[in-house]
Amino acid sequence: MHTLRLLLAAWLWATAALTWAQDVLPVPALSARVIDQTGTLDAAQRSALEAKLAAFEQAAGPQIVVLMVPSTQPEDITSYAHRVADSWKIGRREVGDGLLIVVAKNDRRVRIEVAKALEGAVPDLAARQIIDRAITPAFRAGDFAGGLSAAVDALMARIKGEGLPLPEARAPQGPQSGSWQELLMFFFIVTITVFVF
Repeated sequence: MHTLRLLLAAWLWATAALTWAQDVLPVPALSARVIDQTGTLDAAQRSALEAKLAAFEQAAGPQIVVLMVPSTQPEDITSYAHRVADSWKIGRREVGDGLLIVVAKNDRRVRIEVAKALEGAVPDLAARQIIDRAITPAFRAGDFAGGLSAAVDALMARIKGEGLPLPEARAPQGPQSGSWQELLMFFFIVTITVFVF
């Protein structure tokens, strides 16, 4: 009888865990640097924030991504942000310099998830201060774009002083003009030689 009760308890626990796992918010595809599933930001606001993040990434290296969702329930925002960060793996792999801002609009919760290389630049206390001073007042006033932009500015300022490696210069695309000239000269010489013989 005792064994039967243990089996029943285990089955109930497994069923509850499976039900909970099926109800959690799925991680969206990483399709942009600004993903707004709430429809809060208009196209111009998204584009402006996206351009700011892209320019910073190109100049400094670290990658910052903003995700807005209606709610993370039944999961708390910290657990959800961990899942998203683990799935997306933003930032440079060899440096570990990704940063994720998650906004759960209806829950009135914000989380700044920081990769290992940025923990010195943006410790938990600094992240909390940025949320309290830049994001929360603007969100309460209905200025979501302004709050996110101010938070991004504050995060960028802290990250710039961390001394992370700059992004590598990309190799030039296609052949250079000198190589074309050398190739044409080679064909000219071959043609002349064949004609003479």
